[in-house]
Amino acid sequence: MLHAGGPLCSILVGRFGCRATVMLGGVLASLGMVAGSFCCTLGQLYLTAGFITGLGMCFSFQSSITVLGLYFTRWRVLANALASAGVSLGIMLWPLLSRCLLEDLGWRGSFLIFGGVLLHCCVCGAILRPVPARVTPETRDGLPPPSRRPARGCPAACGRAIQRHLAFDVLRHNVGYRVYTLGVAWMIMGFPLPHVFLVPYAIWHGVDEHRAALLISIIGFSNIFLRPMAGLVAGRRDFASHRKYLFSLAALLNGLTNLACAASADFRVLVAYCLVYSVSMSGIGALLFQVLMDIVPMDRFSSALGLFTILESISILISPPLAGLLLDTTSNFSYVFYMSSFFLISAALFMGGSFWALGKMERQGPQAEVQGAVTEAAPEQGLNTEDTDGPKKRLRVEIVYVTSV
Repeated sequence: MLHAGGPLCSILVGRFGCRATVMLGGVLASLGMVAGSFCCTLGQLYLTAGFITGLGMCFSFQSSITVLGLYFTRWRVLANALASAGVSLGIMLWPLLSRCLLEDLGWRGSFLIFGGVLLHCCVCGAILRPVPARVTPETRDGLPPPSRRPARGCPAACGRAIQRHLAFDVLRHNVGYRVYTLGVAWMIMGFPLPHVFLVPYAIWHGVDEHRAALLISIIGFSNIFLRPMAGLVAGRRDFASHRKYLFSLAALLNGLTNLACAASADFRVLVAYCLVYSVSMSGIGALLFQVLMDIVPMDRFSSALGLFTILESISILISPPLAGLLLDTTSNFSYVFYMSSFFLISAALFMGGSFWALGKMERQGPQAEVQGAVTEAAPEQGLNTEDTDGPKKRLRVEIVYVTSV
C-alpha cells in the first residue's frame, strides 16, 4: 500500500496540495495502528495495520517527495538524499525500538506507541510551505499538446482523468520513462530481499539473535551518512547528465554484493557485507526519485510517480513470497541471495544499456538533421564547408544539450 496508493495520492495532491495530503496520511497511518492494537484476527490486522496504515504512509511519503521536487532545482539531488536519510534513521532505530517495546508492552501496546509516532506526520505536514502556482509548471518535452476538442460523455471524462492521474500519456510518449519504470520494477523484485531474509539467514547459521538484528541497524546507521554524501556527488553539475548511469551502477554493485553475502555467513563477513551494501543502497536511495525527476517534467511528476510506484508495489508484493517459496523448496538461504542478485544485475544492465542506446540515438538525430541542412544550404548559398582558410567560409555548428540541474 505504501506504493500502490500512488494514483490516489496524485489526485489528492492535485486537488488539495501536498500539505493537506501529508497531514491526512499521518491521521490515517496513526488511526490504522491504533485500531490494529484492538484486533483479534489476522484479517482485521490486514485491514487496519496493512491497508489503512499503508495508505496513510503512502500519502505522507509520496507527497513529501513531490514537494521536494518543487522546492529545489539546483540542489534537488542533495535535498532528496538528506530527506531519505530519515529512512536510514528509521531503519537503524526501528528494530531496536520494536524489540524493547515488544518485551515491555507486548504487541498491542507497541502498536499504540507506533500510532503515536506516526501521528507526528501531521506536524511535519503542517510546516510544509505551499508552493506558488507560478513555479510549478515546466516544459513538457516529449509530450503531445493536449487536445482542445471537447470530449463527450462520461467514458471520455474518465479516460482523461485516468490519463492525467496515471500518466499513461507520459508512458506512451516518453521512452526514457518506460525504460526506467520497467527497469526499477524488475530491480525491486530483488532489492528488498536482503532486508527480509538477512536476519533469519544469520540466525540459521548460528549467529546470536541480538547480533543478527544489529546487522539491519548497521545498514541504517551507515546510510545516515552515506546518502547525503551520495547526494553531494550526484548533485554536481558534471554528473547532471549521467545520474541514470550512476543509478544503474549502484544497482549493479548491490547485486554483486549479495553474491558475496551468499558465500559466507560468518558474522564479520556479514558486517563487512552490510557496510558495502550500504554504499550501493545509499546510491539507489539518493537517486531513485531524482532520476525520475530528470526524465519527467515536474508538472507531470506527481502523476508519473503514481504509475511508477504502483508498478513497484506489484514487485514488492510478489518478491518476498516468491523468495519464501524458493527457500521452502531448497531449504537453502543462499538461493534467496542468488535470486536477489539476478534481478538487480539484470535490471542494472538493462537500464544502463537502454539509456546508452537512447543517448546515442539522441546525439545522432540532431547531427543528422544539421548535416542534412548544411548539404541543402551549401549549393544555394555558396557555402564552402571544407575550406578553413577564413572564418567567414567556415560553418560551425554547436549543439547544446539542456539537462535538469
